[in-house]
Amino acid sequence: MMTTTTMEPEAPQVTTEIESDDAFSYDGYQVVRGEFFAHMFEPSITFNNCRVSLNTACIRKVPEADYVQILVNPIEKKLAVRPCNEDEKDSFIWCSINRKTGRKQPKQITCRMFFAKVVQLMDWNSQYRYKLLGKLIESNGEKLFVFDLNSPEIFQRIVIKDGKPRVTRTPVFPAEWQNQFGLPVEEHKKQLQIDIFDGYAVFGIKDETKNAINESEEITNEEQHSSDFNRPKEGQNQGIQEDTSPIG
Repeated sequence: MMTTTTMEPEAPQVTTEIESDDAFSYDGYQVVRGEFFAHMFEPSITFNNCRVSLNTACIRKVPEADYVQILVNPIEKKLAVRPCNEDEKDSFIWCSINRKTGRKQPKQITCRMFFAKVVQLMDWNSQYRYKLLGKLIESNGEKLFVFDLNSPEIFQRIVIKDGKPRVTRTPVFPAEWQNQFGLPVEEHKKQLQIDIFDGYAVFGIKDETKNAINESEEITNEEQHSSDFNRPKEGQNQGIQEDTSPIG
């Protein structure tokens, strides 16, 4: 039995015309800010209502990390998130496990003191939500996310008809962005050049919500087993009171 083979015609080769222009220069060009585009797949960190959280994009880029440290450079106004080991000082869990899917998901961390210090440093409105876009970089052999505190998306809290404050979904950008597309090319290149040991301070952040619940349970147990007094022992409720002292 004879078989025939049909030869498919070769696809025509497409020639790309590239014009040579050695006179081109990046002088005068601005790199358009990523905040002006849809960026749900870009790393971001959000400050809102005394809480901080990183998005799913961050977790997916370093899926092996369960703990991180937050570093702040108060001079350059930059924030870095460094994946690290559990036993490192000031590390904290930055994600939780979705019970249905078994996958890691973002976790909101209550951090009143840290939130207040950043708000004070940047002269932000504590009633607004601030979102920062960042990049995953490698510095000194370590991976870390870098965020520019000077470039937030600002979501204002407004009062609507029912009298309840709501956070608007339309971001407001810093006033200095109004007449520009972004940073000049050379300045843009310098934004991600950091040394994590140069001017950065590591902030100890704990999930205060979880701590408050645990402390409250301990207080309740002590009250139930106390037979000598009808009132809580001195200092029992101090652990769950909000710290209203000035931020240093």
